[in-house]
Amino acid sequence: MQPVSWTTGGTLGDIDRAYDNLGAIPDAKTYPPRWIAAAAAFREGLVAQGRARLGLPYGAGPRHAYDLFLPEGTPAGLAVFVHGGYWKAFDRSVWSHLAAGPLAHGYAVAVPSYTLCPEARIADITAEIAAFLDRASAEVAGPIRLAGHSAGGHLVSRMLCTDITLACDGRIDRVVSISGVHDLRPLLATAMNATLRLDPGEARSESPALLEPRPGAHLIAVAGGDELPEFLRQNLLLPTIWHGLGARAEAFEIPGRHHLGVVEDLADSASALTRALAGG
Repeated sequence: MQPVSWTTGGTLGDIDRAYDNLGAIPDAKTYPPRWIAAAAAFREGLVAQGRARLGLPYGAGPRHAYDLFLPEGTPAGLAVFVHGGYWKAFDRSVWSHLAAGPLAHGYAVAVPSYTLCPEARIADITAEIAAFLDRASAEVAGPIRLAGHSAGGHLVSRMLCTDITLACDGRIDRVVSISGVHDLRPLLATAMNATLRLDPGEARSESPALLEPRPGAHLIAVAGGDELPEFLRQNLLLPTIWHGLGARAEAFEIPGRHHLGVVEDLADSASALTRALAGG
């Protein structure tokens, strides 16, 4: 870990470039194929061991499903990973291998898909993740720990907000937002908003940084040290605000990691990121 830091060079400037993670990483296009292959191999191995339950439904929609991976022995609790992709890309099949770290710590791991924009609005996706959590939590006893990357960081942080009703809320004892987007208002001016369809009201009502945390909330915000300045700022933003509202909130950066590389640390049981999620 390293101390968090963020400085501004003035005005935000080119808003699309400020949020263009793929454009900032020269070999960005090589990551998804590598993830897909690693995830498929991981699932195949867990299926062969009888430790994977795939395509479990949590709703009636075609993307309302999740995969559940089981540790050896009785689970210590349930860990969740919610993927990113700016609410408009990917599904659960790309990320299965990231369950390896929490599994090694004894947690069962659930990885959901959700309806993507523009078919769904971001508020709809938030409601889907809440429905998924209540369904998945019924499968595994014990504490619940949530992790999400980028847009997924936004979605898991939303589960700690007071406007979200969850049957399992008393069991959520930790949320790790990895490179999370915690204030959606800057996205209003981006080209991607043609797909996201955010309006000012929804940008406010869906921004965790503008909402209140549930009593007893524990948030850990993590970013790669080599991320874009806007993601370093967003990483600091939510813990700074929520700390002042009584939440247990902290932030750190992982040196040498960019936006795509940082999430890969979840596959390593000894990484700082996995320890933040599944450690004591």
